[in-house]
Amino acid sequence: MAKENEEITISKNRKASFEYFLLDEFDAGLQLSGTEIKSVRLNQVSIAEAYCVFSNNQLVVRNMNIEHYKEGTYNNHEPRRDRTLLLNAKEIKKLNGKLKDKGLTIIPVRLFINPRGYAKLHIALAKGKKNYDKRESIKQKDVKRQMDREY
Repeated sequence: MAKENEEITISKNRKASFEYFLLDEFDAGLQLSGTEIKSVRLNQVSIAEAYCVFSNNQLVVRNMNIEHYKEGTYNNHEPRRDRTLLLNAKEIKKLNGKLKDKGLTIIPVRLFINPRGYAKLHIALAKGKKNYDKRESIKQKDVKRQMDREY
């Protein structure tokens, strides 16, 4: 059971650090509606295929799947709708400026609930890795694993 002062990790994008170089990271609030927070607290979320884009000068996360709440009625939410990310104006301006560079994207890394009970999304400005970069990452993991076994 989690203590009151801890963050509770709901979902991780485990492929993010393998597929991308994570350049700059931010914690953003999520604008959820209706039964979405109940599904999030029940770990019925997938951020594996999600990505962030700018729409009407707002940062939104697309393709994040929050399952229907089992106890919900006809007011249940849409599972894969666009959800607005809550960042301050300086962070949005910084991300929008850097996103104009070639090859950069914004990806969600981790979804968590902060100690105050709000759902937050840890996002990162990322650059895609080439195949040889991925092979190098695998090689470094294998060397580290081998060193840990020896000691």
